[in-house]
Amino acid sequence: MRGSETVELGLTIPLQRHLKLAPPPYGTEPDRRFCWDLHVTSLRGRKSLLAVHCHSRYAFVLFDLPAPAWMDLPHTFLDGLNRSLSAAGISEDDINGYLLNGGDCRLTRTHGRREVAFLNRAWVDVMALDYCLDETAREQPLLDHAVNAQHSRCAGLAGLAPAAERISERLK
Repeated sequence: MRGSETVELGLTIPLQRHLKLAPPPYGTEPDRRFCWDLHVTSLRGRKSLLAVHCHSRYAFVLFDLPAPAWMDLPHTFLDGLNRSLSAAGISEDDINGYLLNGGDCRLTRTHGRREVAFLNRAWVDVMALDYCLDETAREQPLLDHAVNAQHSRCAGLAGLAPAAERISERLK
């Protein structure tokens, strides 16, 4: 990784509405390894964040976020990403390398039709696997694992593979 990229957080239209934001600018980062699309979803009646990596389709959920967490979305995202990747067995060095190389977070529009299609597929998987949801915790390592263990397609690579394997390879 080059070292000066900005992590772009593409907000779906429902998330823009939830945050009461005007549409953000389009993203400019050509390297999809530093692009994530974020969506607000209702899990068991509680507003939750779904984050999907545009390159690998790795996804994580933050359940029942309070208003302050939504207002500081970049920090909430980075904390959730760090915890999700740690729970997935990614080394601290690889996580820190990615986060340091990623630089700052910038809110943008979603990153394209294909990426949003894969976000939608991850959302369907989250809803189908909601029996893994732990209503007592913000982080959802069991649900994240179940979603990311599914063989799936993604925008960044050809063929079927689990998203957990794809992101692990990309972060090394």
